Amino acid sequence: MIFHSARFAGARQSTALTLDAVRAIAPSAFATTAHESRSDRYTYIPTSTVIEAMMREGFQPFKAAQGNSRIEGKREYTKHMIRFRHQSAIEVKVGDSVPEVVLINSHDGTSAYKLIAGIFRLVCSNGLVVAESTTGSLNIAHKGDVVANVIEGSFQIVDESRKALGVTENWSRLQLTSGEQQAFAEAAHVVRFADSEGKVETPITAAQLLRPRRSEDTNSDLWRTFNRVQENVVRGGIHGYDSTARRRVSTREVKGIDQDVKLNRALWTLAERMAELKSA
Repeated sequence: MIFHSARFAGARQSTALTLDAVRAIAPSAFATTAHESRSDRYTYIPTSTVIEAMMREGFQPFKAAQGNSRIEGKREYTKHMIRFRHQSAIEVKVGDSVPEVVLINSHDGTSAYKLIAGIFRLVCSNGLVVAESTTGSLNIAHKGDVVANVIEGSFQIVDESRKALGVTENWSRLQLTSGEQQAFAEAAHVVRFADSEGKVETPITAAQLLRPRRSEDTNSDLWRTFNRVQENVVRGGIHGYDSTARRRVSTREVKGIDQDVKLNRALWTLAERMAELKSA
C-alpha cells in the first residue's frame, strides 16, 4: 500500500462534522466489507460503527482524512483518520488549544485501530499529534469487542491530551534565544527535507520555517516557536529558488496520514528535548 495523499476537512473546524460530511471526506471509513485480502480471523468492524458509538459517548468528529492507493481495488479500504473532541473537553482550553483524540484505521489490513493524543489550535487549521514519549498511544487489533475497546481507549487518550496541554503551557513560559530558535528550525529542516541518507538538498532554508503566519505566533517562547515551525512544515507554501535548475520551487502541504503523524511526532520530540535543555 502506498499512501501518497489524503483529503482533509475544512479550515478551522469550529463546528463538528456530520456523518455525511465525514463520509464525503473519508468514504473508506464507511466500507461495508473488509478487503478481500483479510482472513476469517479478521473481525470486521467498520469505522463508521465506531464513529457512531463514539458520538453517542460524547465524542464529536471535527476533522477527517483518507489516504489513496495506487493498488487497484484498495482505494475503498485505505487508511483513514478521524479527529474527535469530547464534549467535556471542548471547553478545556489552554490558550488557544483544545485536546483531541486521533483515530486511525483501515479496512485493508495496513492498520489496526490506533488512538493517539492530539491538540488542535483554534487560530489555525493544523492539528498536532503528540509524541508517544509524552502520552503513549493505543493499538486495538481487529478482534474481540473492538467498539468497546476503542471507546474505553478514547477516554484514556483524551485524558492524556489534557495532560499534553499542560506541557504546552510550560513551553509557553520558556523563552528561546535567536540561536536556540535557529537550532530548533535547523533540526526540523532535516526532519522535513532530508533524504534516506540524511542529505538535505533544497533551496528552502531553516530560517524560513521560523517565519510567523499570524501575529499570535511572533513571541519567541518555545510553544510559539514550535507552532511556527510545525505550521510551515505541514502547511507548505514556502518558496525558494533552485539556482541549479534555475527555477522557483514551493513546498507542498503534507497530506499523507503516515507522514503527517511522523512529522508531528518528530517535531514534538524536538520541542521536548529543547524544553529539557532549557530547564536543566
